[in-house]
Amino acid sequence: MQTVHVAQMERHNIMAVDAALRIFIVEDSPVIRDRLIPLLEEVRHVKVVGYAETEADAKQWLSQNRWDVLVLDLWLREGTGIGVLTWLGQRPGSDRRAVRLVLTNEAGPEVRDLCLALGADAFFDKSGEIDDLTDYLRDRLGAGGND
Repeated sequence: MQTVHVAQMERHNIMAVDAALRIFIVEDSPVIRDRLIPLLEEVRHVKVVGYAETEADAKQWLSQNRWDVLVLDLWLREGTGIGVLTWLGQRPGSDRRAVRLVLTNEAGPEVRDLCLALGADAFFDKSGEIDDLTDYLRDRLGAGGND
């Protein structure tokens, strides 16, 4: 009887992972990325599925994998998040419906407006709006509260 219960729990956990919002991060700073990943995964039904440090790596991964949410920095080791947003806006297909969230230190109104015009769904300042990013995931995307 206990074996059946364990099997049912394992099956339930697999279904929960399959139903999670798949988040891909484009961030070149390992320090920020290492802080951001566990923070995002504290939100129920969220799974970080990968990351890229450059514009080219981001485009390659995004074109070859399934994802629901993109968390994107603007200034990368090579290339820019603006380049990624522009590229995504020109692509046909299902990833045009995916959510694009900008998380950057470059939070001036001109940059914010440009990102929103290029298809970003929301814009967050790293210095003071990371909690707003997780609230967005919970409230706007239906990811729910903490486990």
